[in-house]
Amino acid sequence: MTLRGGAEVRSPMLTRLGRVEASLDGRARVIHDCGLMEREGSAFNLMHDRLLTSGRAAPTVTEGIDSVHVVVQRRVIHPGVIRLIADVDHKHQLTQREHIVLGMLGQSEGMSAAELASALELVDPAALRPWIARPVELGLVEQTGRTRATRYFVAPALLRAVGLDQQTTLKRIEPHRLRALIVEDLARYPRSAASDIHRRVGSEIPDRTFRRALEELVTEGALTAEGERRWRRYHRPIGQRGEDGR
Repeated sequence: MTLRGGAEVRSPMLTRLGRVEASLDGRARVIHDCGLMEREGSAFNLMHDRLLTSGRAAPTVTEGIDSVHVVVQRRVIHPGVIRLIADVDHKHQLTQREHIVLGMLGQSEGMSAAELASALELVDPAALRPWIARPVELGLVEQTGRTRATRYFVAPALLRAVGLDQQTTLKRIEPHRLRALIVEDLARYPRSAASDIHRRVGSEIPDRTFRRALEELVTEGALTAEGERRWRRYHRPIGQRGEDGR
């Protein structure tokens, strides 16, 4: 079905981006092994590959009771991604999975392990390794943080080379810098709510990242918290306040 600005594909079968192993048996497996039928999910992976490497958004999927609707946008939103992946692919011969990951990261300011796993429809961020390990090893993708707090982003040098080096934001701020900003903010505005601190420090910082840093500072004794839930307020310990008592 053709839509304004894109197209919609309907299928009676459920599918997943990360699923490339078929649930086949008997004659169906023979047909598949003869190359006459694709593995389950492989066509969906191919769709993501073609769209992301051409600078388009990933398809939007809506599951019905007995069908799946996939909407494909026509507009190219990140032309630089086309050159980015073409240049890298020429040097390193990327796999389909690596095309998809690089396309997703190239169209964003970076993604946490949890966000990337969710976009790839993987149950656990630990399952990211086959998708992300080689791009990281080759220096195409860089990372900060550890475990679930890990954040992935395309190497800045590659972004610069294809004109994707946009205005710097705080989305990829390193943990120690974020903690320093929070402490500095509370030196000026003591007894503040988390939402107010977040707004002043940088609302573009992912909420989960901000909350983790704030609570770690409390656990370590660098900050003090009083109250619960919406009435919870944060300030620096008395011994660490300035001469004005703040």
